[in-house]
Amino acid sequence: MIERTGRACGKVILLGEHAVVYGIPAIAVGIDRGASAVARASLEGRSRLDVRAWNVSVHAGDPERDLARAFAAVLEASGAAGQGPIVVDASADLPPGAGLGCSAALGVAVARAVDPDAGAPQVLERAMAWERVFHGNPSGVDAAVAAMGGPVLFTKNVGVEALGTRGTISLAIGHSGSASSTRSMVESVARQLERRPEVVNRTFEAIRALVANARLALEAHDLTSLGKLMDMNQMLLSGLMLSTPEIEQLCRVAREAGGLGAKLTGAGGGGCVVALASGQAHAERIVDGWKAANFEGFVTRVGTPDRAASVFADRSLVTP
Repeated sequence: MIERTGRACGKVILLGEHAVVYGIPAIAVGIDRGASAVARASLEGRSRLDVRAWNVSVHAGDPERDLARAFAAVLEASGAAGQGPIVVDASADLPPGAGLGCSAALGVAVARAVDPDAGAPQVLERAMAWERVFHGNPSGVDAAVAAMGGPVLFTKNVGVEALGTRGTISLAIGHSGSASSTRSMVESVARQLERRPEVVNRTFEAIRALVANARLALEAHDLTSLGKLMDMNQMLLSGLMLSTPEIEQLCRVAREAGGLGAKLTGAGGGGCVVALASGQAHAERIVDGWKAANFEGFVTRVGTPDRAASVFADRSLVTP
C-alpha cells in the first residue's frame, strides 16, 4: 500500500448554531486552517492512528478511548477493517474543543486517507460515523464544511447548498481559553426545549429569520448588515445560556476594535468567537485587541466551495 493522503478544512458557523440541530438552516464557512492525514500499510497486528501534535496514539477499537472508537468506525464504514492493518498519521492546526470543527476535519482527513477513491457521499457518511462517537447527535454541518469548504447553507435532513459571495471575507477568530463540549451544550439546549418549549421554539424561529437575511447579505457582500445579524444571533444564543463571561468579553473587545459583528461560534460554553472584519488589516487589529486582553486569536479568510462537492446537495448529508 502506497502512502495516501487526505485533507479537510476547519469551519466557522456564522449564524444558526443549535437551531440547526432542530432543522433550522445554518450558515457556515470553511477556513484556511484544517487537518491532514497520511495512511500507509502497517506490520502491526492492529491499525493505529497517531495525532502527533497532541502526542496521542491509539489502536482502532480500544473501548477506553473515544479517538480509537472513532477511528475504528471510519475503518469499519470504509471496509478497510478487513483489509489488513494500517497506520494513519494525522495532524491539525485547529484547537480541539473550540467550535472550529477540529474533530470533523480530522474525521474527513482520515476518511480520505484511508480510502482516497471514495466519493463525496461516502466520505461524509464515514466522517459522520466518526463524529457520532464524540458528539452523540451532531447536526452534520461540521463534517460537510470540513469536506466542502466555502460559505454554505446547511439544513439537517436536506444537506448543503453552496452560497455565493461577491468578495473575500476576512474573519478574526478568538479563543475564550476554555474548551467547549458539543455534546453537553446540545444536551443543555434539549433540556431547555423540554422545560420551556414555547420560549425555545420562538428563539429558533428568530434564528431562522436571521439566517434567511444573512444569506441575502452574504450573497450581496453586504458586510455591515451581515455583522449586525451576527450580533443579534449572539443575543439569542446568550438567552439560551450558551455564552460565558469570556465569550462576552471577546465580543465586546472585537466591537470596540470596529468589528462589524461578533458572536460565539460552535457549541458555546467556551470555545471561540468569530468577528467579522472589513478586511485583513482590520481583522489583525481585532486580534491585537484580544491579545492585549490576554486572549489568543488568529486571522482567516473564507475559502471557496469545492465545485465538485455539489453532489452534497439533496439528501447526501442526511443525518439519522
